[in-house]
Amino acid sequence: MTREELIQQIREKQSFLCVGLDTDIDKIPQCIIDEAKAHDGEDYVFRALCEFNALIIDATAPYCVAYKPNLAFYEAYGVDGILAFEATIDYLKEEYPNHFIIADAKRGDIGNTSKMYAKTFFEQYDVDALTVAPYMGEDSVTPFLGYDGKWVILLALTSNKGSQDFQMEALHTPLVGRWGPGNFKGERLFERVLKASQQWGNEENMMYVVGATQGKMFKDIRDIAPNHFLLVPGVGAQGGSLQEVCKYGMTKDCGLLVNSSRGIIYASKGEDFAEAAAEAAKALQQEMAEILRDRL
Repeated sequence: MTREELIQQIREKQSFLCVGLDTDIDKIPQCIIDEAKAHDGEDYVFRALCEFNALIIDATAPYCVAYKPNLAFYEAYGVDGILAFEATIDYLKEEYPNHFIIADAKRGDIGNTSKMYAKTFFEQYDVDALTVAPYMGEDSVTPFLGYDGKWVILLALTSNKGSQDFQMEALHTPLVGRWGPGNFKGERLFERVLKASQQWGNEENMMYVVGATQGKMFKDIRDIAPNHFLLVPGVGAQGGSLQEVCKYGMTKDCGLLVNSSRGIIYASKGEDFAEAAAEAAKALQQEMAEILRDRL
């Protein structure tokens, strides 16, 4: 999916919602587990994951433009989980081809390994985008950027408490031509990532992960990356404010994909879970539509 195609979907749906498919067997409704066990006995995991995901997708598709299955919630169940991830991707591509598909896998390694990760997600699974960790630098990221119509979503400033440990750390960069005491400027690590990575990719193939809990930090992000799309987790269960994200992070083309996972897919643990998910997604979409009308 190209940037223009994504923007068009946002305009048509009046939504920039991404639904995170963090599907945990221990949290999905018992009715799904019981039905899967009735069919497959103790080998119920594959069916349960697939059935839950399909029903959530069917319920929320009218209100979102993207889905983000997190690989950790599938790899935890071995082969059955990986097969369920692949089946979920296939279901999305067949039934909802206009939705943007993000594999949240946070890959990143030496170039030769990254090349194989890129092959896995962009050729084998054929997703639109992949989250990538930038810590190992340019040669660990550029193999993912060689695919037309595919996106790298680089971790920049995340929503977890531990983001303060490294991402906000000040780097002491010498001012040009000056090496004396006090002749240093403070540049935070996430700022270095934003600046350096724009030499590798561009607004057509690179986004950044910025957590909703970072609040006014979105202004600093936009000072460096004014037009790139941002994938924003942390609205809902993690307490991030949609209004604050939009106030400081929205661009003339929206420039945001706001993800909600637990707040939507686990809105109910009863038999009405799909309807509850639809209502939660719709509520966010309506709030987004109002913001888009006011700002775009």
